[in-house]
Amino acid sequence: MKRLHIHIKTQDLDQSVAFYTAMFGQAPSKLEDDYAKWLLDDPCANVSLSSHGGEAGVDHAGISIDTREELDEVADRLRENGASLMAEEDTTCCYAKSNKFWARDPQGAVWELFQTFGESADYGGEPDREIFNQSPPSSDASSPPKACCTPQ
Repeated sequence: MKRLHIHIKTQDLDQSVAFYTAMFGQAPSKLEDDYAKWLLDDPCANVSLSSHGGEAGVDHAGISIDTREELDEVADRLRENGASLMAEEDTTCCYAKSNKFWARDPQGAVWELFQTFGESADYGGEPDREIFNQSPPSSDASSPPKACCTPQ
């Protein structure tokens, strides 16, 4: 199954958790001092919040993908369409271990495509999106960092 992912930066995690708990009608699936996540079946979505710096608001959209094979298929389709991708292998992000690709749509929206294969006791680190923010990256970034999502 593929699940839509939306990551929202918040300045007040408690207030945001209360809002989304009311909206979704359920408590977060994962709750830490700096992070909350809802894995929803209706709608089928992965909505996460973090208080790790950056501007408040929608940080990126994404697709959570079950297998590495499916992840590679989506990345290949994007490459065939001329999209540039930044790869992260065996990275720690949002208290999880994942393989992922970052992409930008033609309007500049950031998309995270990821396959999670384990949990982590640590939140993780932020990828150097400045490499990716330069217009346009010519191919997969050659040396992405091994983590995502912490303050810069």
